[in-house]
Amino acid sequence: MILRAARFEPRSLRGELTLPGDKSISHRALILAAASEEPTRIRHLNPGRDVHATAEALRAIGAEISDAADARSVRGGALHAPIGEIDAMNSGSTVRMMLGLCAGAGLRARFIGDASLSRRPMEPVAAHLRALGARIVTTEGKLPISIDGATEERSAHLILVQPSAQIKSALLFSALFSGRALKISGDRATRDHSERLLHAMGAGISWNGREIDLFRPSVRGGGEIEIPGDFSAAAFFVVGATLAPGSALTIRDVNLNPTRTGLLDVLDAMGARIERRNLREWSGEPVGDLFVEHAPLHATSVDAQSALRAIDELPLLAIAAAFANGRSTISGVRDLRSKESDRLAAIHRLLAAVGITAEDLPNGIAIEGGSPAASGVPVETHEDHRIQMAAAMLGSAAGPVEVDSIDAVDVSFPDFFERLERASA
Repeated sequence: MILRAARFEPRSLRGELTLPGDKSISHRALILAAASEEPTRIRHLNPGRDVHATAEALRAIGAEISDAADARSVRGGALHAPIGEIDAMNSGSTVRMMLGLCAGAGLRARFIGDASLSRRPMEPVAAHLRALGARIVTTEGKLPISIDGATEERSAHLILVQPSAQIKSALLFSALFSGRALKISGDRATRDHSERLLHAMGAGISWNGREIDLFRPSVRGGGEIEIPGDFSAAAFFVVGATLAPGSALTIRDVNLNPTRTGLLDVLDAMGARIERRNLREWSGEPVGDLFVEHAPLHATSVDAQSALRAIDELPLLAIAAAFANGRSTISGVRDLRSKESDRLAAIHRLLAAVGITAEDLPNGIAIEGGSPAASGVPVETHEDHRIQMAAAMLGSAAGPVEVDSIDAVDVSFPDFFERLERASA
């Protein structure tokens, strides 16, 4: 396969943007809609390959999903074991959440994925689901992974050994599709999209950032789910507009769930000029518009809890720190090693492209900010969609920045570069 390389030049970001639907919510909306025999309409579903993988996995077990462009209609009904293997492509969310569904519905299935996904850890979610009685076999803790279908009824109260929004969601989906109540303890305020959407769809559920109680595991279909713009997609433009001189950008209809917006809090502390406007709610999720202007930044320290709320945006935070006056530290970065690529190594490569070095700390990284300038060193992206988009924003502020490929952006944001051009016109 021939990869498309690219060169990103300095540019200001101005005007208005809308974004694709939130990827995390899109996965969950499809799965929860499949829990009802009544059709549910989903508006603004994320168009990327990851969400497509979940839609295809659901079709493989009998869910009906329309291909309408404006809104998808999803209906569950009589779910069944897939005829062949389920290919999750590059989507870890698909594997982990669908394992929960299959465990609860008692379905036998085997999951595979691409080379990148096949390197990522799956034993943590498998171990938690086994505690609910699921029979799951991994391949040395990774894909391929098989679930037997026959589930023993076990504990109705689980403690998260490894706090994770995807593991938590897999457990909730297992309870929902089995019709058994479940209590979960040990959460650390991880993303609560599943809890919010379950509540919006009529399930009996309470949560407080530490414990979740799904006391009435059923949802009602027949309604509509409206998915706000993806905050992780907005984050690229927020950082780009903050760093690129002359920028003044409005981003409409963004998901502002507080478990996701750690990036905004850190940028606020660094002196960024970001306004939240027109605040409201869609299908249980807080939504608003963001207005961002270029601003000089000063260094900060990001603790592990704040880093958890910005886990997908940590490469962007590192880029912001490179432009800040002083030495910034970011804690809680160990999990970056097992994302779509080793994103901790990717941070070093991104910063090297503009002449900035970073120092690895125990479970952290330190960045001495300064005056980033293009070094001429191309960035190897290892086909990681977030690193490719982060490089584009780095180039907007301190380009030119070259990357070896831009093909992976289709995973989450297929028209990223078209929207970048519109914001640069």
